Amino acid sequence: MTWRSEHIWIELITGSQKISNFCWAFILFLGSLGFSLVGTSSYLGRNLISFFSPQQIIFFPQGIVMSFYGIAGLFISSYLWCTISWNVGSVYDRFDIKEGIVCIFCWGFPGKNHRTFLRFLIKDIQSVRIEVKEGIYARRVLYMDIRGQGSIPLTRTNENLTPREIEQKTAELAYFLRVPIEVF
Repeated sequence: MTWRSEHIWIELITGSQKISNFCWAFILFLGSLGFSLVGTSSYLGRNLISFFSPQQIIFFPQGIVMSFYGIAGLFISSYLWCTISWNVGSVYDRFDIKEGIVCIFCWGFPGKNHRTFLRFLIKDIQSVRIEVKEGIYARRVLYMDIRGQGSIPLTRTNENLTPREIEQKTAELAYFLRVPIEVF
């Protein structure tokens, strides 16, 4: 999502709170819950799931394997739900021409570096750069080269922008910041 005015450009990049991540976390949770129930049913010898008999699956070795897959799936599912709730990878870019300041804020995993906040002057921006790698896994990434700090990516590496979209976005940003464009 992008919002622009005459002096301010704000860009929000979604992190892990995508529909696909919600779907995978939900499917993985339901599947692993089913595996856990089957393993528990075979251990207890009781029918916890109505569509099969506990005598069909012997606890050793099938029930143990089902329980292992169920527990592993629950751990992976909880990891996905945590990354979704923490919104890991979401980015907030703010370019303010009037103040002459660029602010980049990114959420990470909880801990020492949970939040990344970069702030620098627009006059320190050397250029806006496009890095293009064609092939099976084509990748087009927009970078901002900062004097003394190196390159900062402004688009996600897994964001599949067409060549026209990345060129247009780069040209608009370079025009807004009044800096040159480089292509690699």
